[in-house]
Amino acid sequence: MANDTVKEWIPSRAWRAAVAAALFTAFLVLDQVTKVFVRTLVSHGFVAADFIPGILEFRFAANTGAAFSLGEGFGFIFVLLAIAVVIFTIVYLYRAPLVSQLEVIGLGMVAGGAVGNAIDRALFGFVTDFICTQFIDFPIFNVADIGITCGAIIAFLGFVISPANKVDATAELNRRDAEARARRTAKREEGNK
Repeated sequence: MANDTVKEWIPSRAWRAAVAAALFTAFLVLDQVTKVFVRTLVSHGFVAADFIPGILEFRFAANTGAAFSLGEGFGFIFVLLAIAVVIFTIVYLYRAPLVSQLEVIGLGMVAGGAVGNAIDRALFGFVTDFICTQFIDFPIFNVADIGITCGAIIAFLGFVISPANKVDATAELNRRDAEARARRTAKREEGNK
């Protein structure tokens, strides 16, 4: 009879590095290319244009803050935060014994987006935002923001379903009990000497 349990695939460190690096690079490059394009258009007089009428338009905005224009004037701190995000991502994906594929995908996206916005802050003192929703009152955003927001959600969902969270509670309690018994036995034997 065939085995009814399906063995879960755990990403290797090489797979983690390749996928996270690919997504990091994809979001960083796409973000920077779109921002260069928008800044070039702005230098030629572009202000706004409908992309999907009534739903989405492209409108240039120089955001000196963070998400939703909060934290204006703290650009240097956001650059340091982006560096911290990249360091955390590398260390976590290398050192964590078990991670889900979604964690790898999400963290790669977050890191790429964070560095994309950090480059803008470091070079220009503001982040180039240009995607504007018309059907809902929502702050103007960019490709890096999409990577950060969607990546954070994907990474969180990945963490929730991570193989590291699938612990057999009975086996874990039995292991802890055995360790406690071994410590008590060792203490007793040491006391009998």
